[in-house]
Amino acid sequence: MFEIEFAAQVKGEDGETLSEQVFRSIQAAIVRGEIAPGSKISEPELARVYGISRGPLREAIHRLEGQRLLVRVPHVGARVVSLGQSELIELYEIRESLEGMACRLAAERMTQGDVDELRRVLETHERDEAFRAGRGYYQQEGDFDFHYRIIQGSGNQTLVKLLCDELYQLVRMYRIQFSKTPNRPHQAFSEHHRILDAIAERDGELAELLMRRHIAASRRNAEQYFQDNQQRGES
Repeated sequence: MFEIEFAAQVKGEDGETLSEQVFRSIQAAIVRGEIAPGSKISEPELARVYGISRGPLREAIHRLEGQRLLVRVPHVGARVVSLGQSELIELYEIRESLEGMACRLAAERMTQGDVDELRRVLETHERDEAFRAGRGYYQQEGDFDFHYRIIQGSGNQTLVKLLCDELYQLVRMYRIQFSKTPNRPHQAFSEHHRILDAIAERDGELAELLMRRHIAASRRNAEQYFQDNQQRGES
């Protein structure tokens, strides 16, 4: 009875099926770190918590695997992804190259209206309470995400599919994790402003260079995190 009532309520309120609602709830919990990396996913427990049958739940889990947030381990089942140092650095290297390209194309192709909207996105970020307190960078997704808007503005649908769909939530997971490093939020915000200025000036070469430097700085931040953890383990 609970499952039927809950499904009807969800679909009635926002048009989403129960499977879609569960998918988004688990996705958000993983990306925000509320379900820890490496955690085993228990289908019976999730079915009980969400009041959902195993069929729709498995559909949600399959979609999360497609976003690379869950990995299937033989004889174990699904676990939350936990990238090692080399895998994470490879992800940053991919971002550095492809987002740099997207930024150059955005400088060439974004309309003035698009540029104005991107500036308003940064103004929204600047007003964020956590950012003003230095606790982290604004981490809303989609149209409120500075990187997402630039990739969309590139007009290259292959880049959009790869960076705004297939890898997007995995990248967000680690962006959120490392955005709380001391001084990084305000440094990243300053770098975003310089990137935006280059886009507004239609300087694609500079925009690409600044985006690559921006992501390289984030990569070094991640490398330092692993190095610090290794030193703590040795002490």
